[in-house]
Amino acid sequence: MSQPLLGIDVGGSSVKAGVVDVRSGQLLAGMISAPTPQPATPDALAGVIAALAAQLPSAGPVGVAFPAVIKRGRVRTAANIDHAWLGVDGAALVGPRVGRPVVFLNDADAAGLAEMRWGAGRGAQGPVIMLTFGTGIGAALFIGGQLYPNTELGHLEMDGVDAEKLASAHARTLEHLDFPEWIARVNRYLARVNALFWPDLFILGGAVSERYAEFAPLLSSEAEIRPAHFAGQAGVIGAALAAVPAA
Repeated sequence: MSQPLLGIDVGGSSVKAGVVDVRSGQLLAGMISAPTPQPATPDALAGVIAALAAQLPSAGPVGVAFPAVIKRGRVRTAANIDHAWLGVDGAALVGPRVGRPVVFLNDADAAGLAEMRWGAGRGAQGPVIMLTFGTGIGAALFIGGQLYPNTELGHLEMDGVDAEKLASAHARTLEHLDFPEWIARVNRYLARVNALFWPDLFILGGAVSERYAEFAPLLSSEAEIRPAHFAGQAGVIGAALAAVPAA
């Protein structure tokens, strides 16, 4: 029997939603999405989340993957979202709008949970770092299969700025970089992360990972590199998984 829960993934350009069988990690139907409102204020974004939830009938709690550090439900950083979110209890804001309990977590952490449970990191017990390349660079660190949350490695310094300003998928698009130019930056970033954490495995995710075969030969790292199994779906799937009530 399936256990369907709703997962929401908030990104810089779009908000995605899907109903997930959290026993198997399978989407029960195609994802739907809506543009991220500009500005993405708490009230505006809560309205988009509620509208998406209304289009995907489901029961039980809702998981929301959010592009920020989340501590005890509160938004603590605002690198790629409206600063009005700082200090907001996301679950308390969105829950009444969708009429159900809501769980907020960092978006890369959500993607990592999906990949470690059912995807590219399944069975890995050593240190694993999931990296999502999108508007910024999200990161999720796992040791012995357990998540150390909110590791914001996209903000490591590179050439005097946050690494995500140079090596994110958004930077590639903004600067019209071809894959060799972009991957040269990604490799430098991977080397920087490797020098600090020495993982056994990097999992590369985000929508750009759907084109992994095109740039894979250009990648270089002392750690093994695998593409995310769920690509752009990982945040939605992991958000639903995070919403599973504790036994």
